[in-house]
Amino acid sequence: MSGISDWIKHEVDSNDVVLFMKGTPTFPQCGFSGQVVQILEYLGAEYKGINVLDSDDLRNGIKEYSNWPTIPQLYVKGEFVGGCDIVREMFQAGELQAHMKEKGLNVRETQAS
Repeated sequence: MSGISDWIKHEVDSNDVVLFMKGTPTFPQCGFSGQVVQILEYLGAEYKGINVLDSDDLRNGIKEYSNWPTIPQLYVKGEFVGGCDIVREMFQAGELQAHMKEKGLNVRETQAS
């Protein structure tokens, strides 16, 4: 599976923000992927969405790459951030926005609720 791992690493390293998801940003095919897309869109973050449903190798490979069992998976500047629950909790606490800004990314300011 090193071929798919190399491809995943290339995508993670060459894009500031990458979301491995079920479906696409314009047509998420699971609620969890849709939630992360909504958060990224709300923040105005530029990101690349990669549909893991396109390939069994990719769907299994991303889980192995991150050692994380679920999809979606968000990467920021080469670093695995987490899945839907973690991303949502970080967003609600203002931590996701702060993390992205620390990494030099432009995101919209939000009020912590």
